[in-house]
Parts: sequence; structure tokens; C-alpha cells
Amino acid sequence: MFRRRASEAQHVATVPDRGRAAGPAGRGARQDPGARSATPGGAGEQGRDKPEPWGPPPPGLDVSTPHPARVWNYWLGGRDFFAADKAAAEEIGREFPHLAETARAERAFLVRAVRFLAGPAKIRQYLDVGSGLPAGGNTHEVAQRIAPDSKIAYADDDPAVLLHAKALLGNPMLASTPDGAVCYTDADLRDVAAVLAAAGGALDLSRPVALIMLGILGHMEDYGAARSITSQLVDELPAGSYLVIADVMAANQGIAGAQRRYDASARPRYGTSAPGPYTLRRPDELISFFDGLDLIEPGVVPCPRWRPDGRGPEGDSADAAAAYCGVARKP
Repeated sequence: MFRRRASEAQHVATVPDRGRAAGPAGRGARQDPGARSATPGGAGEQGRDKPEPWGPPPPGLDVSTPHPARVWNYWLGGRDFFAADKAAAEEIGREFPHLAETARAERAFLVRAVRFLAGPAKIRQYLDVGSGLPAGGNTHEVAQRIAPDSKIAYADDDPAVLLHAKALLGNPMLASTPDGAVCYTDADLRDVAAVLAAAGGALDLSRPVALIMLGILGHMEDYGAARSITSQLVDELPAGSYLVIADVMAANQGIAGAQRRYDASARPRYGTSAPGPYTLRRPDELISFFDGLDLIEPGVVPCPRWRPDGRGPEGDSADAAAAYCGVARKP
């Protein structure tokens, strides 16, 4: 939900191939993303109750005020945040806990979904739209752990995210495998042609691609427009491609009410650390984004219910999750 709308520039930053580097786990060495679980339900380093910032900011970046992508990164147990981001994240998380819970639920689902895609589904190409900043359990980490030749194009619309990403993906812990490829693209989600053109620099769009859209559909207030953009992207991908969506839903009055309060107070109270209002939809509306595709079992469900691995919430707490998700194959 902290993934921002698009900028108008179009830029592709290809990360050079790098091998694995020896060093302490969590700094120099690549780790198995499946072993990460930092903040409860999250996807950071195992055994860390609170993430800590890591390294200086990229040149030319102001970190004196909080930034939405770095706030999200903090909630995910990442290290790419600074004091202002941490303070904002903890304040927002205390008053609106569904936001931090959504971030962690979506990331845990992403890890499981990419394991499925890279494993049984044998997908080797990924277009991750609205990806935010790298943190534990990235799409390329999970996919390349299973299939080192996987190619991933991340798309985000925030110049600050691109600055961070270029620096972070040069680190051995987050860099691409030598046999694969990772790039960040800057394109407007509403400009389908621009998104596909940018991704085409790294991916072969004549072969199956997994289109990943986590926490971004609510930035489009108009339901019809959101469905149309998603359909246009899927239509341009070949048979055998997959659509992966996770988003916070108005699943109950508590979540819907909290989101309304947040939307009304976010900008005045949190300034630039807050995104614009986010549109919550019903679970049945989310199902409609998969029309014409073959849903993978168990269908559209709360994130903790999608092929659980025993590391997330169970029982009533799973059913009460704010974020819902689904994975479907294009026939």
C-alpha cells in the first residue's frame, strides 16, 4: 500500500551480474529467504525483533524526513530506513496496526507464491509491479534460489526507490545470480505500453511471465480502470503466464473503519511518509481481476490461507487478515 504512483520518466537500471560473497549471514552472504521471519509474520532475518538501519543513504537522497517506501521496508524487517522512517513506522503501526500487518502478510505470501512459480510452475521470468525497496524475501531472491537463471524486472514509480534499489542490488546479499538478471524500471502503471516496453529490456515477453501486483490496485480509485489496466497487462503476456495479486480488502468493518481514519488523517499528521488515500475493495471484487484465468488452489483467500507453511497466523487470526491474495494461470 505504500507503493506510490508513477513518475513520467522511463528508466531501466540493469544490475551487473555478481557472484555470492562469503561473509556473516545477513550482511555479505546470500541467505535462504525461506529461513527469514524477523518481525512476527514478516520476512526479515531470523531472530531479529527489530530491524536496524544499514549503511549510508545513496548520494543526493534526503533522509531527514520519512519516506513511504522506507517505512514499508522497516515493517518488513529490512535495513533500508533511517531514524525518521523508523519513528513514523512505529507511530503509524501503533495506531493503524492493519498497515504493518498487511505489509508482512503480503510479503510472506509473495515468498510462498514465488516458490510455487519457480518450482512446480517452472516460471523463469517475473514482472513485479510496485515492488518498493528490496528487503528480505524479494522476488529475485526466492526465484533464483530455486532457479538461478530466473530473470526479474521490478517496476516502481518513485525516484527515491530507484536510487535505493541501484545501490542495494549491488550488494552481494541482494544481487542477481550470474546466470539470471535483475533490473528496476521506472514507468507509469497506467501506461501499459511503457511498463511492457521497459520490462522488455530484461524479459522475453514471448515466453511466460509471472505478473506480480502486490499492494498497488487500491491506488486506482476507479474499479473499472484498475480492472482494465490489469487485463491489458495480462493480455499482452503469452499463454502459460501467471497473475499474482495481493491487496488489503474491506473484509470487515474494523479494517474498513481503520483505513478511513488513516486516509483522513495521514497527510496532516505524517506528511510525506503517508501515501494518498487507498481504496479498499471487497474480496468478490478482487476475484473479478482473475476473470478468464485459471485460479490456482485455494483460490482467492486471506494471505495466511494461501498454501500456508506453518510460519504465519492460524485459525481465526488468519481469517481476519486484512490482505487477500490469489494466483492464476493464463490458459
